[in-house]
Amino acid sequence: MDGVINLYKPTGVSSARHAYRLRPIVGTRKVGHAGALDPFADGVLVVAIGRATKLVERLMGLPKLYRTTLRLGVTNATLDPEQPFEPVSVATPPSPQRVAEVVGQFVGSIDQVPPPFSAIKVGGRPAYKMAARGQDVRLKPRRVQVHQIKLLRYEYPDLDLEVRCGRGTYIRSLARDIGSVLGTGACCQTLTRLAVGPFHLDLSVRLDQTDPSQVCAKVIGPEDASRLLADAGAGDP
Repeated sequence: MDGVINLYKPTGVSSARHAYRLRPIVGTRKVGHAGALDPFADGVLVVAIGRATKLVERLMGLPKLYRTTLRLGVTNATLDPEQPFEPVSVATPPSPQRVAEVVGQFVGSIDQVPPPFSAIKVGGRPAYKMAARGQDVRLKPRRVQVHQIKLLRYEYPDLDLEVRCGRGTYIRSLARDIGSVLGTGACCQTLTRLAVGPFHLDLSVRLDQTDPSQVCAKVIGPEDASRLLADAGAGDP
């Protein structure tokens, strides 16, 4: 079987491990996801199968939509709930006006340093493996595109955001940088990917709740997937 499928990835599992659950269902080991979600995150995971793996680069170029809850007043090495939150001393919580002002500073084309606990290679080695061993990981800033940030709710220490962004944007880094400017520190408490281009959460396939034959019926063939990408403005790389 060849094609593209919109999967729901639950929390507590890696993107690769969840995508590989498709192998016995679709009858091929040639399966790859188009953009990982951290284990603590859930939501849309677009997976290419067989011949459609040639579409992965185009799929990764699609804009992403996330919903996240940031916890202000804390920090840690992973910038997420994978490690215990470490309190940051905050004399006075920032006002809603200040929070809105700071959040707005991160919309547009920005330079962002990826988190040390990421899959980016440093000298051929994944940064997260080096960071887990206590090694000093210094990653270079990268230019990323944040199209829009909606401030949904702010009740200190929780800050709910909806973020529409381009390829390579780390929401954990966005949390760190917003917290840095506010002087409070911040980590991602929750993260859900609502959409990848035309692939939306409400139509994603939940493997634990779907019969294998119905999973196969949800696979979009390579030609149809290519047309869908063209309609979404994702041209050839």
